[in-house]
Amino acid sequence: MTDDAVAVPKLYEAAYPFANDVLALPVEDIDRAAAWYGPRFGLVEVERSATPVPTVIMERDGIRIGFAVNGGDASNEGAAILVTDIHRARSELEASGVTIANWRVDDRDGKKYQVFFVVAPDGLCYYFHQPL
Repeated sequence: MTDDAVAVPKLYEAAYPFANDVLALPVEDIDRAAAWYGPRFGLVEVERSATPVPTVIMERDGIRIGFAVNGGDASNEGAAILVTDIHRARSELEASGVTIANWRVDDRDGKKYQVFFVVAPDGLCYYFHQPL
């Protein structure tokens, strides 16, 4: 890194699946998923395989999210993404053309979280959250 380079702080802290596996979220087309999530969520492809089903693993800040052509119902799947800066996450997504929904404060187990949702074109839902 040069002296004038500025390190971008980590944004993603963790990703948790709504159902079974955050590394096998169901999609119909791996190439289309990688092409959409890369520039919008800031994910980089780190692994791809064709067997047992087509799968791509993408990563940001050491946090991995995967997509698989596994026959699952995307409308019932997604992930909760814990972030370090909810405002930055929202700004980045909106700047890349992603629609943000339901900006609110949730109260879970006595803790408050600033949250918002993103429903991707493939039907997967994402719950971005940060403790307040």
